[in-house]
Amino acid sequence: MQLVERRVIKSNHQVYKQIDEMSFAAKNLYNAATYIVRQSFFALGQSNVPKYESLYHMMKNSLEYKSLPAKVSQQVLKLVAQNWTSFFAAIFEYTKEPYKFTGRPKLPGYLQKDGRYCLVFTEQATSKKQLGQELIKLSEIDYCFETCVKLGKVNKYCQSRIVPKLNHYVLEIVYEVSNVPVLDNNSIAAIDFGVNNLMAITSNVPGFEPVLINGRPLKSINQFYNSKRAAITSSNANKSSNRLKRFTTSRNHKVKDYLHYNSTYVINLLSELGISKLVLGKNKGWKNRINIGAINNQSFVQIPHAQLIDMLTYKGAMKGIQVIIQEESYTSKASFLNNDFIPVYGNKPVDWQPSGKRISRGLYVTNNGIAFNADINGSYNILVKAFPNAFGIGDREVLVTPRKVNLEGHAPTLVIPF
Repeated sequence: MQLVERRVIKSNHQVYKQIDEMSFAAKNLYNAATYIVRQSFFALGQSNVPKYESLYHMMKNSLEYKSLPAKVSQQVLKLVAQNWTSFFAAIFEYTKEPYKFTGRPKLPGYLQKDGRYCLVFTEQATSKKQLGQELIKLSEIDYCFETCVKLGKVNKYCQSRIVPKLNHYVLEIVYEVSNVPVLDNNSIAAIDFGVNNLMAITSNVPGFEPVLINGRPLKSINQFYNSKRAAITSSNANKSSNRLKRFTTSRNHKVKDYLHYNSTYVINLLSELGISKLVLGKNKGWKNRINIGAINNQSFVQIPHAQLIDMLTYKGAMKGIQVIIQEESYTSKASFLNNDFIPVYGNKPVDWQPSGKRISRGLYVTNNGIAFNADINGSYNILVKAFPNAFGIGDREVLVTPRKVNLEGHAPTLVIPF
């Protein structure tokens, strides 16, 4: 399993200028190679588009290629070739099943004239002397970056990437660790994602008390960011001002930090209970087709649930927990306590009716008058939709009063730059 350690390189770092120049050169090489491929495609068609090997021989003597370390330039060309391979594969799939796409795949284009591009340093472009000393020395960069990863036989080094962001760079150190054996038992948990309740966690473990992870801090961060962003852009004709970049970076870091704290808490909780499988509810294109009002739409769309799912997936794998993505249509309408049948999206029977109803955003009432948290009901339904036999006869009389967990105090304060 591959993991990534990230380190932020700010503009006051001693090698920031050198990295910025290299990233700009990588952009020039990317655009030059893309031009060659595009012209070949327009003139000769798909069958004659140059692959990586041909592209390398065309570019190896150019100024753009020689402005970077050879290994780094090769990686840029490989990324160009991969983009075109992915484009042709997407077009082929689109002609067969266009409903899988939101639109026709577009030709790979050029990066902005003043843009930057990522730098990839393979193992061959990294000094071997520093790898065992918790240091990373990248080719032609006059600095040794610290790392918390002890690289060697246990943690095998793969590569490093320097990725341009709004007003900084991120060094991503990719390394490989041994796979943890997957747990093998019938203990299952499920998560329903939301806004006010970031995660509603349930399980078929006897006596498990459902958990609600507070999502209001994230909602507050985004609302504060939206209001300040509007004020900054209204007073400044430059929509990408340095002040706005600093403010956006601060917001992004705080959001990611909050997601890390909460995802770590959840995985540790499930690991202590011996959970072997974690079911996550997610619908394809759920944020493209969302229609819960303008304000609620904005709140839901701005929370990076996909990023949270990635965190839960790799942290779960490190504890031997298998993560399963489950389509969650009708899970908020059906009644878990009444053992309602839960249809799949697009195959709902004409006469299907749930035996309860959601009377408000947070409250679900069954047909026999039992009221409990609507998100907990949805989470239980996600679990049984993935594993219909997860609960035995009579086991659905579960604890429906959740406990709320608030980890807001662990996240740093959002700083407003001036």
